Amino acid sequence: MQLYHRESGEGKPLVILHGLFGSSDNWLSIGKVLSEHYKVYLVDQRNHGQSTHSDEFSYPVMANDLLEFIQQHNISDPHILGHSMGGKTAMQFAVNHTDLWDRLIVVDIGPKAYPVHHRTILDGLLSIDLGVVSSRSEADKQLAEYVPEIGVRQFLLKNLARNEAGFRWKINLEAINRHIETIGDGLEEKQAIQKDVLFIRGSRSDYIKDEDMGFIKTIFPNANLKTVENAGHWVHAEKPEELLKLVIEFLN
Repeated sequence: MQLYHRESGEGKPLVILHGLFGSSDNWLSIGKVLSEHYKVYLVDQRNHGQSTHSDEFSYPVMANDLLEFIQQHNISDPHILGHSMGGKTAMQFAVNHTDLWDRLIVVDIGPKAYPVHHRTILDGLLSIDLGVVSSRSEADKQLAEYVPEIGVRQFLLKNLARNEAGFRWKINLEAINRHIETIGDGLEEKQAIQKDVLFIRGSRSDYIKDEDMGFIKTIFPNANLKTVENAGHWVHAEKPEELLKLVIEFLN
């Protein structure tokens, strides 16, 4: 699997993985700051951004994509940062390949299983008829019937790209829809990994609860949890400076 990526900076490698419906674009500003300290790789995961589309879509498959990416680019002992779906991919890679990474940062997701909660978003995206939509404002109007939050719609509609016929989806919407339950899968408990791991959550998000730390520490005994106040699930978009401070302090 060939993954599209952007790279910048010099020094210790740092690989950043976006979340569901996202892309490397979401991390450009944070990646720019981190590239002052590290060689940063912003990666589009399969079925997202400018990376290849595939009918296969699961964490074991995406963890193997990350392995291939690291091998293809001769990346040695990287730090890995993943948000949401990207955090699950990063954790899956970490438990599969304990000797191929240095430090791990997981943003607003835990290793547990989560129930499907993107059904309304998917129904809204699938309701948009790209054959008749002539502008982004038209697509936004259709999506608003399912997703009232304008900020969430703006984020989702970044996945629209123009082509000769009008618009196309950058994401593989059909594959994501088919495998959405798989995206909620949890990690299997494996031998505890004695490496430093940082979990970061938003105070207004319920993805990582206090009681989840027990399960987290069965996999990552040296894990620490930090909370960014007044942030929801998209911590990097809502509180980028606070997130950067935590990331740089941990990696240093």
